[in-house]
Amino acid sequence: MEYTAEVTGIGVGTSEDGSNVPAVLLAAREEYLPIVITADQARAIQLGLSGEPFERPLTHDLLVEMLTEFGGAVDGIRIDDLADGTFYAKVDVERYDDGEARKFVFDARPSDAIALAVRVDCPITVSDGVLDRAGRDEDEFEPERIDDFDDER
Repeated sequence: MEYTAEVTGIGVGTSEDGSNVPAVLLAAREEYLPIVITADQARAIQLGLSGEPFERPLTHDLLVEMLTEFGGAVDGIRIDDLADGTFYAKVDVERYDDGEARKFVFDARPSDAIALAVRVDCPITVSDGVLDRAGRDEDEFEPERIDDFDDER
């Protein structure tokens, strides 16, 4: 079974050595799914969430623009596996050729898939298995540590 997820923000955790570690936080099945990401990935997602226009397109914006120009659209993204501490995602894309829909599936890092999803406002789904292994209760998170990611440490 898959659950629709919502990006609740970029949070900050603390690593074993005491440094800040950014994570994108998804809400699904009445729990949170934290996915640790790099500072650059956090910035890409945060900029997509903000909707701020840029003079020149950033990488994910460029990908969306190119895909659209070639008649495609991102239908959704799926975070569908977790192995050895690594999350795996798929990007579902559709393109029409002569009035007929062709579907494509691309493997992606969850951070890239989420950065695309927030730009095109498509559904994000998470598998039951991933949530069973990595989902966390809301009370495990400090609200002031969500949406306070600052890449200047």
